[in-house]
Amino acid sequence: MPTPHNEANKGDFAKTVLMPGDPLRAKFIADTFLTDVKQVNGVRGMLGFTGKYNGKEISVMGGGMGMPSIGIYSYELFTQYDVDRIIRIGSAGSYSKDLKVYDVVLVTGAVSESSYAYVQSGYDKDETLPSAALNDRLRAAAKDLGIEIHEGKTHSSDVFYRQPSDAKPTYWEKLRDEKGCLCVEMESFALFHNANVTGKEAACLLTISDSFVEDAITTAEERQNCFTNMMKIALEMA
Repeated sequence: MPTPHNEANKGDFAKTVLMPGDPLRAKFIADTFLTDVKQVNGVRGMLGFTGKYNGKEISVMGGGMGMPSIGIYSYELFTQYDVDRIIRIGSAGSYSKDLKVYDVVLVTGAVSESSYAYVQSGYDKDETLPSAALNDRLRAAAKDLGIEIHEGKTHSSDVFYRQPSDAKPTYWEKLRDEKGCLCVEMESFALFHNANVTGKEAACLLTISDSFVEDAITTAEERQNCFTNMMKIALEMA
């Protein structure tokens, strides 16, 4: 049956779901890459679609901004719609001079100050992990496509606008130097946790959209329509 956040019926979603944050990026993927497309969700404008890629059924749906949002949508997909795996395809800000705008990152762990996992199920560590098997498949897909990827941890933050501080080193420099975080986004920690507690699979590919170490940034339209390399990798794997 539909949920308060998803009007799809059971069976409307494929076993594999690609999940960008932006629902318009989900629509772009469906319009650009999929055939035989059917819109399966539109509640609150969080668009979801199911279609075929190279003859195989796949779904794509927005997950929103932040852990509470992706936490709701991914948990319902895993538990109410029998989805087996979710691949987040999102944007991130670089903490490293080695990561440039449009570079693709395969996330190997998500570090966070968030209480999401503790409140959800009592998990008290500051890092959650993706599916190793799913990451292996994404590496193989990137290699087959000839697309370079970087690998490392992401910082999953609950806060986008942080109050200015004169502290040195900065909070993000500490996360980079002490925790090994290459970049920052806002969802992976919760997605990985939901997959782990439900016995499902999750992974995350990120495209660098801006930088903390260089003066570089992409527009909203570019984030919606131009981050195609990570989309191609996820689709190829699926």
